[in-house]
Amino acid sequence: MASHERDPVLVADAGSSSLHLTVFANDGTALASYDNASAPGDNMSGQLRDLLRYAPAPMAVGHRIVHGGPDLRQHTLVDDQVRDTLQLTADLAPSHVPPALLVLDAARELLPNVPHVACFDTVFHAGLPTAAREFAVPETWRGEYGVRRYGFHGLSYAWALSSTAELLRRRPGSLRIVIAHLGGGSSACAVRDGTSVDTTMGFTPLDGLVMSRRSGAVDPGALTWLQTRHGLSAQDIEEALNHRSGLLALSGTSGDTRDLVRDRAAGDERAALALDVFTHHCRRGIAAMAASLDRLDALVLTGEIGQDQPEVREEICAGLGVLGVTGGLLVPPSDDDVAARLVSPPEATVPVIVVSTGEARQIDKETRALLREA
Repeated sequence: MASHERDPVLVADAGSSSLHLTVFANDGTALASYDNASAPGDNMSGQLRDLLRYAPAPMAVGHRIVHGGPDLRQHTLVDDQVRDTLQLTADLAPSHVPPALLVLDAARELLPNVPHVACFDTVFHAGLPTAAREFAVPETWRGEYGVRRYGFHGLSYAWALSSTAELLRRRPGSLRIVIAHLGGGSSACAVRDGTSVDTTMGFTPLDGLVMSRRSGAVDPGALTWLQTRHGLSAQDIEEALNHRSGLLALSGTSGDTRDLVRDRAAGDERAALALDVFTHHCRRGIAAMAASLDRLDALVLTGEIGQDQPEVREEICAGLGVLGVTGGLLVPPSDDDVAARLVSPPEATVPVIVVSTGEARQIDKETRALLREA
């Protein structure tokens, strides 16, 4: 085994509709990977075995867990007590945490003698200022029930921050930037001096910007009205907001912006509406995040849409002149594998930077860092 291939780490990223497994070498090189476009199921152990047949045996496993809840505020080694605590957070992100726990359980059973590390998207936002963290709801809800802003996409934000700092040749702790993670789930985050100070997602990953199949922010009065006037149950509403809303609901055909850009060009008015609503909410969210900063060193776009959809990037940035952001963005080559690239025109007051999605690499980094400290 080559020296750079020593100490491989297996990274598991399980979502509501996908599974990504990657084995990383100690220099960040991907040694092996397994991708499945469906949610983890009963054959999880078999899928792990398939990967490990041709991949080097991992010395640790890093697991992406979207929600750490009120008790797990740092990335942590998984033991039985932590596993029990994770079960209590499952209903806070019902589309994300249960699939991740399926993978965690299968991996712990298959690899019982290596450390397993839970890496949380909520950790990046653990130090949110009180004014950004607290909701104006009864004290019992906040104190006893733990209703507060948690924020998500933290692993993506951490990767985007370090990549942006490297591109700009600045220390992460010196930067004041807005990062927008735009993909199947979308959110924006204000970063001041390397720390999250506000974000658009709240108690769950359902809040904030319009998403592929999730609604984003909706007036809670509309939801109670649907219950009392039309008899919808809490389960009906949750299912609709998480799976039948967003771009899919607005367009009637697809939650994928690539489809919607194509359909709009062919004259589809509902596709045009969906894109208009999406980009409007993105601009509004980005501007709201900028209000938490006293200067804007850069606007950073990441996630599948932020990285791969130049038409959508352009529409968002062209409407942010009030922040010093302009359109006329450059379009990097489609095969560009650079981690971070400046795409704003030379005359732009505020640079716009596109960062390749790097959540798996960030989990690898966090797992190794935690094991060094243990």
